[in-house]
Amino acid sequence: MIGNGLTSMLNVVCIKWGDKYPSFYVNRLHAGVRRGLDRSFRFLCFTDDPSGIDPAIETHPLPVEPFEAEIVAAMQRQGRRGAWRKISLFRPGLADMSGQIIGFDLDVVITGDLADIVDHAPGRVAMRREWRYEWLGKHGGHGSVFSFDPALHPYLYDEFAADPVRSVALHRGSEQYYTSMTALRHNQLAYLPGHLVCSFKRDAIPPPPLNYFIEPWLPRDCRVMCFHGEPKMDHVLPGYNGSILHHSLPAPWLAELWESDGYRQAHIVA
Repeated sequence: MIGNGLTSMLNVVCIKWGDKYPSFYVNRLHAGVRRGLDRSFRFLCFTDDPSGIDPAIETHPLPVEPFEAEIVAAMQRQGRRGAWRKISLFRPGLADMSGQIIGFDLDVVITGDLADIVDHAPGRVAMRREWRYEWLGKHGGHGSVFSFDPALHPYLYDEFAADPVRSVALHRGSEQYYTSMTALRHNQLAYLPGHLVCSFKRDAIPPPPLNYFIEPWLPRDCRVMCFHGEPKMDHVLPGYNGSILHHSLPAPWLAELWESDGYRQAHIVA
């Protein structure tokens, strides 16, 4: 039984395409989800290269959509980036999935119990509010962690498929903005509590000049740490020096939570 009272098994999904993320990113995400979930689940990875991925993980080819050429054309405009791969996850019946889907980007680390995220706002599209929009008091979700049920929200796929070029243009070339704002128009968007989904560069690194003397911390109650943009996890492990302002010491808790399958509370702060 999953948190929304349905009997369908929870589906946990990720997408790996191209060579930006090695297979161990998938394997470590899977290990973190195993540690963070207290229920049965399917773990599916949609990828163009399954080599090196743990056999315990279901691998499926990247879905091919009839409107892919339109997406590529729409994304040629300056200032737009991404491939809109997550749109396929909204297609009902993909890979025989039924019921709730929770998706993770590969540049996240599971840092705690995922129940509060999985069980948040049953039947709705759940995402964390994008940090920039949160500060500005505007709507818009961040896509590193997202939860939905394709059968309950078919409009996420159908509206995009009906006019991909317009959908890309209206939503600033941003897949996460399309997802959140479309769900909002249908009164089906529920923001995940911000303390559950954290940003490494915004929530974990002390402000300058303290970042040169104090290790990055793991905020209390953080369940998923997002390494969106730069730096990524493998950059942070030995310490990161992107510039005078963008600098961080090594984070011991990251080595334990991402490099190994252990978990320790010692570096968690209030």
